[in-house]
Amino acid sequence: MPRLKLPRPLRRNFTPPEPDIDSSQVAEEEDDGHGARMGLFEHLDELRRRLTRAGIALVIGTLIGLGLSGAALDYLRGPYCRIVEENAVRAAKDAGVDPASVIIPDSECKLVTLGPTGGVVAYFRVGLMIGGIIAIPMITYQLLMFIFPGLTRKEKRVVLMALPAIFTLFLVGTAFSWFILMPPALGFLEGFQPNLFRAEWTADLYLSFITALIFWMGVAFQTPLVFFVLGLLGLVTTGALIRNWRLAVVGAAVAAALITPTIDPVNMFLVMGPLLVLYALSVILVFAARRIARLDAPQPYETSRA
Repeated sequence: MPRLKLPRPLRRNFTPPEPDIDSSQVAEEEDDGHGARMGLFEHLDELRRRLTRAGIALVIGTLIGLGLSGAALDYLRGPYCRIVEENAVRAAKDAGVDPASVIIPDSECKLVTLGPTGGVVAYFRVGLMIGGIIAIPMITYQLLMFIFPGLTRKEKRVVLMALPAIFTLFLVGTAFSWFILMPPALGFLEGFQPNLFRAEWTADLYLSFITALIFWMGVAFQTPLVFFVLGLLGLVTTGALIRNWRLAVVGAAVAAALITPTIDPVNMFLVMGPLLVLYALSVILVFAARRIARLDAPQPYETSRA
């Protein structure tokens, strides 16, 4: 069958129509995580600049923290001073002395240093901790600015939504550790086998113990947020979390054993209980996250068949 040919004038002026392209779709494709294409050395240079700015923020925060270290040290030794006071009151009762007449000198509440630089190390440790807390916003900002070019628009939105919850849950975890977990843990450690051991805690070991316990509990309290973000991205399901509850119990027990330095079951369950509650909260948040992301909604084909 012969093909039809357009007349020469029509063929000269004929241009095929351009397909309609949605501008929002173009913007979405341009912002799909591949908008900033850089070579290896450009990535390294960008990382160097971000780390330099984060380091400068940490140095400035540490200088500010050194000015606050004295007051912070006095506050951090508060649990130790309360233990010393309780021991003195208990000894007065055993000796038949009125506990109200007991006066604790300030020298009894001071932490021991075993070397010439022990006090300096403890002072700078607290200053560095305060500096890290002050510099956390800038460090987080520099980290996000480095990884954002490689994220999609949806992933960026999820990360920005999670930022306030990150700091909130961390503060809640540190408050729980300081006000609820710390007193019984220190009481157990100080009163362990008093007929065999006399507790004289050094400043370096005492501060490293309480700061590590506070930090890791703050990190552990962010478990629901991690599962919520994974649920939004479709990487975890509610059914999988419910089916693996036994693994969650074992994991909480292992985490509690690693976080708490004591071997008694009381302090271990004080940590394990909140971890299991956080896991249950994670199941609820994953369910809500998948509903928000519409990952569990029935597909059109399945709806039509039903």
